[in-house]
Amino acid sequence: MNEPSARIPGQRPPSAPEAGHGDRPAPLFTRTDAALGEFTLRPVDPAADARLLHGWVTHPKAVFWLMQDCDLAAVEKESARIAADPFHDAYLGLHNGTPAFLMERYDPAHRELVGVHTAEPGDVGMHFLTAPTTAPVHGFTRAVLTTVMEMLFADPATRRVVVEPDTRNTAVHALNEAVGFEVLRTVSLPAKDARLSTCTRDQFLATRGEHR
Repeated sequence: MNEPSARIPGQRPPSAPEAGHGDRPAPLFTRTDAALGEFTLRPVDPAADARLLHGWVTHPKAVFWLMQDCDLAAVEKESARIAADPFHDAYLGLHNGTPAFLMERYDPAHRELVGVHTAEPGDVGMHFLTAPTTAPVHGFTRAVLTTVMEMLFADPATRRVVVEPDTRNTAVHALNEAVGFEVLRTVSLPAKDARLSTCTRDQFLATRGEHR
């Protein structure tokens, strides 16, 4: 995982086409929630998804995503940068076929937490964002986070998920705790003070009533 030339374990090229659907990126992971239906993740298409993502990341509810002032071109440029980065990936999440959330995966040995967190083999960093809605569904955001965690741990090379949410983001702190994250300490990052937190595979499975 920590070899400079290697991509993140389990990563597939974002440009991989989905058979029968032109150049639309192929789904990489699907989970069926007993109450809410199907959740699917596919790589972000920087050009095709830019307008959709711009509406999400500049919405007031996405203040902690730190892209409130970005225009459409800036969002597309950032997505293209991530797509070209061997240590960072972005995925569009769909709920029953409709775009509904965004997830980013990164290697904390090379991005975000360099000099702040001593990454161990199998550490994978993560961010997620749900789309703004005028009709919130009870339990939806936790179902999204559960899907994200299941995708990350579906890769046997992933041993621990690392996150760094803003200290002011109390809603996500509660969600993180619910799926097994443990707060290590508060750290100062360039754009925020953050709660550095980790969740091992066993900690996540324990919240699901499962074990290895």
